[in-house]
Amino acid sequence: MAITSANQLELLQTAEAVAREKMIDPDLVIQAMEESLARAAKSRYGADLDIRVRIDRKTGRATFARVRTVVEDDLVENHHAQITVKQAKAHLPDPQIGDEVIDEVPPVDLGRIAAQSAKQVILQKVREAECDRQFEEFKDRKGTIINGQVKREEYGNVIVDIGRGEGILRRNEKIGRESYRIGDRVRCFIKDVRREARGPQVFLSRTDPQFMAELFKMEVPEIYDGIIEIKAVARDPGSRAKIAVISYDNSIDPVGACVGMRGSRVQAVVNELQGEKIDIIPWNQDQATFLVNALQPAEVSKVVIDEEAGKIEVVVPDEQLSLAIGRRGQNVRLASQLTGLDIDIMTESEESTRRQAEFTERTKLFMDTLDVDEMMAQLLVSEGFTNLEEVAYVDADELLSIDGFDEGTAGELQARARDYIEAEAKKALEAARAMGVEESLITFEGLTPQMLEALAKDGIKTLEDFATCADWELAGGWTTEGGVRKKDEGVLEAFDISLEEAQMLVMTARVMLGWVDPSELEKMNAVTEEVDEDAEAEA
Repeated sequence: MAITSANQLELLQTAEAVAREKMIDPDLVIQAMEESLARAAKSRYGADLDIRVRIDRKTGRATFARVRTVVEDDLVENHHAQITVKQAKAHLPDPQIGDEVIDEVPPVDLGRIAAQSAKQVILQKVREAECDRQFEEFKDRKGTIINGQVKREEYGNVIVDIGRGEGILRRNEKIGRESYRIGDRVRCFIKDVRREARGPQVFLSRTDPQFMAELFKMEVPEIYDGIIEIKAVARDPGSRAKIAVISYDNSIDPVGACVGMRGSRVQAVVNELQGEKIDIIPWNQDQATFLVNALQPAEVSKVVIDEEAGKIEVVVPDEQLSLAIGRRGQNVRLASQLTGLDIDIMTESEESTRRQAEFTERTKLFMDTLDVDEMMAQLLVSEGFTNLEEVAYVDADELLSIDGFDEGTAGELQARARDYIEAEAKKALEAARAMGVEESLITFEGLTPQMLEALAKDGIKTLEDFATCADWELAGGWTTEGGVRKKDEGVLEAFDISLEEAQMLVMTARVMLGWVDPSELEKMNAVTEEVDEDAEAEA
């Protein structure tokens, strides 16, 4: 098939029709035609030639040209597509390296095979342009809600027609046992848009927590306007959900606004989520208050937060335990997702038993180490003393404030506590030396004899050994594996050393050994002081 004047205009008409059908730029279709014709021409004139085709955008006339690039005389590798400067002078007045010599060649007569090949090239280019258009359209809509129509189902996954493209709703992204028929209308959340080998993929979801947040944004004008903000969302799709909201206008109740008149607003969201029960909770900056709200409808007696471990202990009345935990642990699990903390729930009787055990343990500690009777040891524990160091180095006035304690008693208790601490320190130091701890580590400031003994038991006996430790290896920490928090025991964790203190000790050791520039330690000190100041300001 030769491209004659009769069908030149038809090329433009075909390009326009394809572009309109696929909703892409007509110029992209014409470029695909140019490339396909050039490929067909190469099969006619030779694959080594650089054949280019130009289709006039107004007349549809196709021009075939052979292009040769000007290169240096000794760098010619392909005589069909390259030409020397000397040879180029016959075609160009002043040829330069990199210039192109263009010679028009006769149009080719496309045979059946060449025509089929050209068609495949055009289809491929049009498909790529269509994929690019779809990706560009939906990439900025990630995180929004879209309405679509069920097109078909493949292996449990639902293919949804979303207008100028298709989206996939995977079986694990459907609520409960949702089933759809072809033609059903469905509302979904655009979870992700990615380029893949088979083209751009729009991944939809109805279980994502942000789907519920976006639904509330559609139903509650105050959220859309920014007066009310959704701070956190936790879902057990199809069953129950918790959403935390805060109002930046004191005259507007965030919970009431989300519920709506006679529950109209929240009911619209519930209906869309297949009857999912939703608890709307007022968000609070104070973690303890927020958690008490999150565990509703259960009542909470006391909250103890361990910020370093990222855990929180909640004490509830005995009769409220099942309500706080919820069916199959649902209530406490959602509250944990909402707050971002691990929650341990115990009853008041369990907490009382634990407190009694701690009281007995501390009483025995003071009886054994200070050689006092049970009543005096119990008095110390009742006043809040938890270890010998507190007794030994506390201001004497605090001991004198205890009923029945005079100056002589207070002085004697502090002397006994100091003697015991010194004796234990001496014993620990001797044990550390016996295990081979070097003087470089013993004289290192910041480590007690008991710490040295613990380090020696773990094989850390020199300053170099200590400097190679990570902060979490000393202070302990938490890691998450497969969504489960795991405790990492630290060598010095028993001595209540924080991660920041461990990091500072290790960095100091590295500076002493010349491994680290002292300026790095100064920067760390500055950051630590700034954090401490911020903490004091917040307090």
